Amino acid sequence: MRYAFILLFIFTGTLANAQKIDADLLRIKQRMDSVQQFTANVILDLDVPFIKMPTKTAKIKYAKGKKMEFSSSDFVMLPRRGLDFSLNEIFKYPFITVDRGTETRHGKVLKVINVIPTDNRSDLALATLYMDTRAGRIAESEVNTRKNGTYNLLMQYAPGNSVLPTYVEATFAIERLKIPLNFMGKDTKIDRKKMRGMETKTGKIKMRFENYTIKIG
Repeated sequence: MRYAFILLFIFTGTLANAQKIDADLLRIKQRMDSVQQFTANVILDLDVPFIKMPTKTAKIKYAKGKKMEFSSSDFVMLPRRGLDFSLNEIFKYPFITVDRGTETRHGKVLKVINVIPTDNRSDLALATLYMDTRAGRIAESEVNTRKNGTYNLLMQYAPGNSVLPTYVEATFAIERLKIPLNFMGKDTKIDRKKMRGMETKTGKIKMRFENYTIKIG
């Protein structure tokens, strides 16, 4: 119901701005679509008040048209949603965009747009993208889904025009993770009393990417 009111507000008075897909987003999507596949090493830290987990390592594998795959020998499970910085789920079904102006974040002026799906098959309810139009990259995103809650992504890039981030920070609701806490590794400690006492359970996954191998098409 909440998202229905959000969408109604966005459509009212802004329909004229939503007839075409934002040109800057299309340019960024074209850059991202040029990546046919890549692999990288991932250094992963979990920031959750009631979980103490040492730094983990993993590998990431991506092929165009498929979901990103994470694998790790000591961190068995990762959330299915929120870590795919290719944003394939947003672009999977038809959508429209609404220009929300600009906003300064972390010292950069970013263009803000809403992405609204037009196909009922999409799990996406509403996405807000913060675009660095000068660099041709997405700097931040807030994605509201119909079934898997809301997650936020903050992305940082190496100097230059790299299309893939070197750092991604994902903020999520713990309740939506759907990860059995017993499978987070033997060296992970969970304060279940503190967990039960928290009204709002949110956390962050911080990932640094190294040794990219990228195939551009």
